[in-house]
Amino acid sequence: MVPIWHKPKSEVSDEDYARFYNEKFFDYQPPAKTIHVSTEGVVSYEALLFIPSHTPYNYYTADYEKGLQLYSSGVLIMDKCADLLPEHFRFVRGVVDSQDLSLNISREMLQQNRQLQVIANSLEKKIRRELTRLLADDREKYEAFFKNFGLQLKYGTVSEYGAHKEDLKDLLLFYSSTEQKPVTLKEYADRMKEDQQYVFYACSESVTKADRLPQTEAVKRKGYEILYLTDEVDEFVMQLLHDLDGKEIKSVDSDDIAGEEERKAAEEQTKENRSLLDFVKESLHGAVKDVRVSGKLDSHPVCLTSEGGVTLEMEKYFAKANPEGGMKAERVLEVNAEHPMFAALKAAYENEDKERAAKLSEVLYSQSLLIAGFPIEDPTAYADLVCSLLTNS
Repeated sequence: MVPIWHKPKSEVSDEDYARFYNEKFFDYQPPAKTIHVSTEGVVSYEALLFIPSHTPYNYYTADYEKGLQLYSSGVLIMDKCADLLPEHFRFVRGVVDSQDLSLNISREMLQQNRQLQVIANSLEKKIRRELTRLLADDREKYEAFFKNFGLQLKYGTVSEYGAHKEDLKDLLLFYSSTEQKPVTLKEYADRMKEDQQYVFYACSESVTKADRLPQTEAVKRKGYEILYLTDEVDEFVMQLLHDLDGKEIKSVDSDDIAGEEERKAAEEQTKENRSLLDFVKESLHGAVKDVRVSGKLDSHPVCLTSEGGVTLEMEKYFAKANPEGGMKAERVLEVNAEHPMFAALKAAYENEDKERAAKLSEVLYSQSLLIAGFPIEDPTAYADLVCSLLTNS
């Protein structure tokens, strides 16, 4: 019998491909995409690759093994050859058959085999080309694929110090605040306003929470689009990409997203209220590096941002990886000087009611933690504190 990958594409139906895939790889669903390759050149080979239509149950565990079945002239020489696939395409299943490989080649020799590397490089380009075509021709199917394996592409973007970022960035999708659906970075760039200096993004646990972040108000006010990032690796991706067609990629937490006028006004109010802001910082016993008036807030009283190389989202990521000693962000508490809560804080401070001012400071900080997605150390104490302020107002 002639193996299916040796047959011309014209002689194989979609049903034949699906049947082979189901039987060969013990999957109950047809593949999302089939890639049939026949190449002659420096190294001749035939390959039949499949992109699964769902995520294998053990895909994101240490038990999952990547790799393609490797044949030499129809004879199986390795069941899972990991060297044929880059890590960012580890979800691909299939077979590769080359008459240029020796039947009795060992695993150690394969790892050093130049012909195998040529095949691997060729397969990577073909997979990327097919995914690009799927994105352009069948958006719904691509979005279904990305829902299953988009996280793998994101990790591939940041792995090896960004060695593959240029190859993968056009395949990434992020939820858009204006389009209210996943979009590519190129689609975002094509819609940017003429006066828009930055590509904006906001990180949170969900799209809904990202959309309600206080820091987004200044960007929304100007009608700019925001990308909502909900995966832990997303901010690492954005920082590694750094810019999009020359436009710097910025978090809504950044100080310079506010306009020049708003920023100068915030700096002036910070100077005017320096003693009060220093009191708030002292009341929080080292929980924040600084307290300042924000130029990003309209209707909300407070938000939490950070300084330095470690962002709040990175802190969450490191905390999960190492709960005992993860890297910490330098937290900054930003307050809205036009909000009634700030007026109440200022009145308590100026009336020498330092105890009430300290309590209000703690409430503001706890609220900023909740908005940013951090847990409050003592929820019961926070509830009691709010009740005491309400009953004594």
